[in-house]
Amino acid sequence: MACSNLTMWVSSKPSLSDSSSLSFRSFLNPFQLPNSQNSPTSNPSRSSSVTPIHCGLRELRDRIVSVKNTQKITEAMKLVAAAKVRRAQEAVVNGRPFSETLVEVLYNINEQLQTEDIDAPLTKVRTVKKVALVVVTGDRGLCGSFNNSIIKKAEARIAELKGLGVDYTVISVGKKGNTYFLRRPYIPVDKFLEGGSLPTAKEAQAIADDVFSLFVSEEVDKVELLYTKFVSLVKSDPVIHTLLPLSPKGEICDVNGNCVDAAEDEFFRLTTKEGKLTVERDVVRTQTPDFSPILQFEQDPVQILDALLPLYLNSQVLRALQESLASELAARMSAMSSASDNAVELKKNLSLVYNRQRQAKITGEILEIVAGANALT
Repeated sequence: MACSNLTMWVSSKPSLSDSSSLSFRSFLNPFQLPNSQNSPTSNPSRSSSVTPIHCGLRELRDRIVSVKNTQKITEAMKLVAAAKVRRAQEAVVNGRPFSETLVEVLYNINEQLQTEDIDAPLTKVRTVKKVALVVVTGDRGLCGSFNNSIIKKAEARIAELKGLGVDYTVISVGKKGNTYFLRRPYIPVDKFLEGGSLPTAKEAQAIADDVFSLFVSEEVDKVELLYTKFVSLVKSDPVIHTLLPLSPKGEICDVNGNCVDAAEDEFFRLTTKEGKLTVERDVVRTQTPDFSPILQFEQDPVQILDALLPLYLNSQVLRALQESLASELAARMSAMSSASDNAVELKKNLSLVYNRQRQAKITGEILEIVAGANALT
């Protein structure tokens, strides 16, 4: 216990510019006790909170070995997260051909229907009386503030809806979000869903079917998707996008009315630069060539649009799941990298304490030998 207390105090990293760091050297020297009277510039709060702790050399050695083992674990978790980020990247790239073709067809069918009054159930805009919030969280921890940020975003949106007098319900996706909402029974939850290690079209279909039934049956008038948008390895933004009603032009809008063109696709590549992992993010404009003017539809374009919009809904849900997974893995990489750096710093400080105590012990033994020799003479 004494050694752990010493570790916590050493890991506080006193600054050299801070006068309180003077007590650091005096505390580690067994032959010199800190004297607040002789050092009036010392911080009284630091001096009163730190108590002299005597930790043996064996305990220090065990603690250093423990920190080394922890460092190995965090570095391994960082590499595992990096490998999974690559898998998430491949999933995004592999899904691009389908999304591009779907956007192309959706755009051109919409051009055919510019002069018609479209009556599609997923595009109906109604007076908002109840909103469904699809909250996407992670399944595990050790990823910094990833889960906490999206949950805070959901809580803020719920408070905003309450202030507007709009009813709401929650669809929770992810174990962390499920645990959070299960412990708060006052928040109405329509369904709890768990995600896998890698998002699939089947998981996105389950979420899309649930929100589709809620919206078509007019149980809710609007569906909002809350997820974490991947920006880089060190940054991810929790966002809120309006999932339903869909825009027939293939646009996804946030709660502020800012629309993102569906033909704008973004993907990232995990690469190395100067021996360190880095992410390159590309924005690609999907080519949407016009259909041939002599092309005719066997079915009514409205029926084709009714069939395409659910597919587009599924693709947007799947994309949000992939973005959230990439953000979670990037946050875990960053957290494990910080933990590894802290372990290195902690090991360095503990080694310094160990070497000073060992040197002091050797010096004390030499003094005893010299004193004994002088007594004999």
